[in-house]
Amino acid sequence: MLKSAPVYTYVPVSDLARARKFYEEKLGLGPGHEVGPGLTFQCGYGTAFFMYPSAGAGTNRASCAFWKVGDVEAVVKWLKGRGVVFEEYDMPGVKTIEGIATGGGAKAAWFKDSEGNIMALVQDLHEQSSPQL
Repeated sequence: MLKSAPVYTYVPVSDLARARKFYEEKLGLGPGHEVGPGLTFQCGYGTAFFMYPSAGAGTNRASCAFWKVGDVEAVVKWLKGRGVVFEEYDMPGVKTIEGIATGGGAKAAWFKDSEGNIMALVQDLHEQSSPQL
């Protein structure tokens, strides 16, 4: 039953106005649409995420959400040009070079949003063409 149902990400934020500005201006996802106490941002292929005020914002030490992109390097370059800072990791199984890790048939890059949530970009190296951010 759940296999055929769409799934959406919920992103906790401590400052809705600051987070809205980050997602709309830095990530280019605007405008967000007000829904109840938060905002919904539409993304590709009918997907979306809901941003809501929460005391737990930024407390997760793992990725909160990821965008599947066709060219991680191009998207990282574009986002860096907009002021997004990418994380650098050097741990067993994951080592980034200029913010990008390659392994397991994928390229990935991680950044923190204005609230400290970890977001990711992932490119499947086995697919001929993937959606772009």
